[in-house]
Amino acid sequence: MNTISDILYRVPILAVEGNTSQQIRNVHIDSTKVGLNDLFIAIKGTATDAHQFIPAVVNQGALVVVCENLPEKRNTGVTYIQVEDSRLAAAYIAANFYDNPSSKMKLVGITGTNGKTTVSSLLFQLFKNAGFKVGLISTVVIKVNDQDYPTKLTTPDSLTINMYLDKMEKEGVEYVFMEASSHGIVQHRTKGLHFAGAVFTNLSHDHLDYHKSFAEYRDAKKILFDELAKCSFALTNADDKNGEVMLQNTRAQKLSFGLKSHSDYTAKILENNFSGLLMKINDIEVWSPLIGSFNAYNLLAVFATADVLGIEKLENLRLISELKPVSGRFQHWVSTHQKITAIVDYAHTPDALENVLSTINAIRTKNEELFTVVGCGGDRDATKRPLMAKIAANLSTQVILTSDNPRTENPDAIIEDMEKGIEPTDVKKVLTITSREQAIKTACKMANPKDIILVAGKGHETYQEINGKRTDFDDFKLLKKYLEEFDK
Repeated sequence: MNTISDILYRVPILAVEGNTSQQIRNVHIDSTKVGLNDLFIAIKGTATDAHQFIPAVVNQGALVVVCENLPEKRNTGVTYIQVEDSRLAAAYIAANFYDNPSSKMKLVGITGTNGKTTVSSLLFQLFKNAGFKVGLISTVVIKVNDQDYPTKLTTPDSLTINMYLDKMEKEGVEYVFMEASSHGIVQHRTKGLHFAGAVFTNLSHDHLDYHKSFAEYRDAKKILFDELAKCSFALTNADDKNGEVMLQNTRAQKLSFGLKSHSDYTAKILENNFSGLLMKINDIEVWSPLIGSFNAYNLLAVFATADVLGIEKLENLRLISELKPVSGRFQHWVSTHQKITAIVDYAHTPDALENVLSTINAIRTKNEELFTVVGCGGDRDATKRPLMAKIAANLSTQVILTSDNPRTENPDAIIEDMEKGIEPTDVKKVLTITSREQAIKTACKMANPKDIILVAGKGHETYQEINGKRTDFDDFKLLKKYLEEFDK
């Protein structure tokens, strides 16, 4: 157990009432889990203000309460610590409580609109294949060597992050690769962590429901680089105009990668088809089963990161060639008889959808039809909805607009928002089917031999969220099921 004083290191405190020499057993931000001699941090969320639970957690045995507003009625024997920002305090308290585990390993943060999951997951694969003990904190899963733990957030809360980093440190993990979302960064979930480096993939339209402007969204990503130590590295995409912005105020070693611009790490695509990519990375040829120019960027970012972290160049390239695609990221399958190509991708932003469709169009012969099934999530940035539909219609021969995760919104209203982006010349090739399963089934039934079907937006997700309830739903399984049913 730690004394209260031990875990308040670096926490900006406004006032303290009580004994800080007492020892605490555990730290919580979930009021239902607080027990005897625990510390509770009251955080103001978007839906609930946890300050209302302070009397309850004190009755449950909480010894310390960290809050932004001191309660009027305060119990004797309980220490109350007032802070300006409970989320910021939680980050430092979590790191201190677990004895700053990130400082005992090489932690690399990956940020950007697209590619975070792919780059972090591929780095995990590469270092694991190289014989290291490795950790991963991603949208899809948290991994501690061979052990998987489920996750719902791209960047978990600071207590969860430090708990898993502590578990990793105890199991001898040397390298950890973590996605850093813009939400996570501005909500201080990455504060108090020691990053060996950060990687910027790209920046495009997303999350403007939360950040309000593109500049605010960009600057949220930039915080990760601004806070890097001098001994760390900052690796950015030189082909993205925001790559240079990320480096403006960083003290870290500045490095870049790109396919088009002069950069420290360069690549050229020699061949690109449904079997994979043949590339030249720093003038050495390497083949990968991953597909598309967007994956060429991802692979180059992985190569560059591994190089900075000390993997020998030829060994690095050998390991690159052995990397397997990430679940739900351009995951594809070809039906047995009709040879219909089925593709599932997480593309849920205009830029990501355009990248995937452009990749498909660059590979296909144009003698086949390209069906795109796509929707947009509810309770999220509505301004991208017409853009997504416009891109799908422009770059496909047939489009079916459908539900994604409508959450608390009316799915038909979301589709209506999308339809506003359809140009008059594309209206005849667009269908709307609210049921996502029926949309997938219809695409499979309409497809002719050698056609291509893309189901975009949900990727690795195996659920659909409607009115707060999650039900089992797997795009890839359904796509394969109906193609096999019609594959005659």
